[in-house]
Amino acid sequence: MSKCVVYARYSSDSQREESVEGQLRECNEYAQKKGYTVINTYIDRAISGKSAENRPAFQQMIEDSKQKHFDIVLVWKIDRFSRDKYDSVIYKHALKKNGVAVVSATEPIDDSPEGQLMESIFEGFSVYYLKDLSQKVNRGMTENALKRKFNGGSVTFGYMVDENQHFQPHPENAPIVADIFARYASGERVKRICENVKIPNRKSELVNPSINVITHMLNNRRYLGEYKFQDTITENAFEPIIMQELFDTCQRKLKENKKKPAHFKSVAERYILSSKLFCGKCGDTMAGESGTSKTGKKHRYYKCHNAKQKCGCDKKTVNKAFVEKIVLDYAMAMFEDKKLIKDIVDTVFELQHKGNTKLPILKSRLAEVEKQIDNLMSAILQGITTQTTKDALLRLENEKENLSIEIASESVKRPIIPKDLIKNWIVKFAKTDLEDEEQKQKLLNVFVNSVYVYDDKMVIFFNYKDGEKVVDFATSKEMASKNPDNTNDYQGSSLNLSGAVGGT
Repeated sequence: MSKCVVYARYSSDSQREESVEGQLRECNEYAQKKGYTVINTYIDRAISGKSAENRPAFQQMIEDSKQKHFDIVLVWKIDRFSRDKYDSVIYKHALKKNGVAVVSATEPIDDSPEGQLMESIFEGFSVYYLKDLSQKVNRGMTENALKRKFNGGSVTFGYMVDENQHFQPHPENAPIVADIFARYASGERVKRICENVKIPNRKSELVNPSINVITHMLNNRRYLGEYKFQDTITENAFEPIIMQELFDTCQRKLKENKKKPAHFKSVAERYILSSKLFCGKCGDTMAGESGTSKTGKKHRYYKCHNAKQKCGCDKKTVNKAFVEKIVLDYAMAMFEDKKLIKDIVDTVFELQHKGNTKLPILKSRLAEVEKQIDNLMSAILQGITTQTTKDALLRLENEKENLSIEIASESVKRPIIPKDLIKNWIVKFAKTDLEDEEQKQKLLNVFVNSVYVYDDKMVIFFNYKDGEKVVDFATSKEMASKNPDNTNDYQGSSLNLSGAVGGT
């Protein structure tokens, strides 16, 4: 019998039916049906799913998985685990290393390649749903903004909200804001202001603000009494804390200081195959690294974790540009195969129906009830009318209405995404800009399951049936050498094309 834990999350802006209690109920029902033993529950209340780092219960669950007391994390929906695809990939990989799988109680996700693709589609449509929901909510919030009323969220430091939901200067904090603007306008540096000023935190403790807090404050036009909600701007919406002249002075100084060269600038290097690249020799992960040669040239590559730690693996480093280029090329080639796309769409569509056993039963019963109603109506038209006939018709009509409501409710909870939307969502990736790191990352997150690198070849596993591709390095290098344009894709690394699969 599998042991599982339930993870539930509730955002302060979520709908009521997505409450923690509702999630726990459905997860426990699913666990009972599947024969899982629930040994613990992790709950993050009123916390957004955008960043996993800020969810304490989630982080504790990841840490506890190392003890290997459970082998399944059960969630109500995939977006409860994470709404951020990168976080989702990273933390699922961490759980997988500990022998733990993530299972959705309401969405038909399994461990098959198609199931992984279905998961990505559900996550994608979750984002679309949130955008659609925000558009509906925005209408009411725009009206509030036009009426100069508070729209929820955190109140801007320096203001408070009165009983009529209007902004008013805070008697204690507004003077602090005015002092910060005056200090900066007089030439005091932001860092110095942070050291000399204290503001209350959420616990009402006086602390030194961060540089980001002060910089954001100096750029905030709300202190001029301006109320902005999306494209709706209302000037003189409430009493200003800062006069226009002082605000403009601070803006000029911010602009001047921005032009001054920084002491250093760090640019994070993105390795788009992180968490998907594995050593073909030992099976451990391969992580991105970089180094600088004696000539000052920057080199980027992936290295086996065991080889780096000298734990018995002698796998050589692999050129970052080389391996990423091959995987991206094969991923993009997928969209040229129309039959493959059709097969993927059909499989994903069918997977949705497998996960919902209740809806077909309800629809089948509704069809039976409607047939019985038709038979009774035919009898009535033929003059066969008794009290029993009337009672039976009334009972069936009531059952039909209840079934219709239940089917509608079940369809909302577990919507069936039509084939045309699935296809549109998939083929949009054919327009991926391979110069854009974010777009490349999304393409790989959705369609690539894993990549295993050997000394002479690599195997790419895609998220569709029979999606394994074996790539011979010798052939790839030969093709690249015949196309001079491809050579640029392998520059800036410790390995050139002639040594693309081994480190020096």
